[in-house]
Amino acid sequence: MLTQIKTVLSRSQHTLLQDAAGAASLVVMLVAALLLPGTF
Repeated sequence: MLTQIKTVLSRSQHTLLQDAAGAASLVVMLVAALLLPGTF
């Protein structure tokens, strides 16, 4: 099972970086949306 996980990670390295960037941008938008109403 560990070798399967390593194989999947090595095959999808490029997509994992894109997914991580997308998740980070969603977190930033969520934090901004939660903090914005407090500024008005």
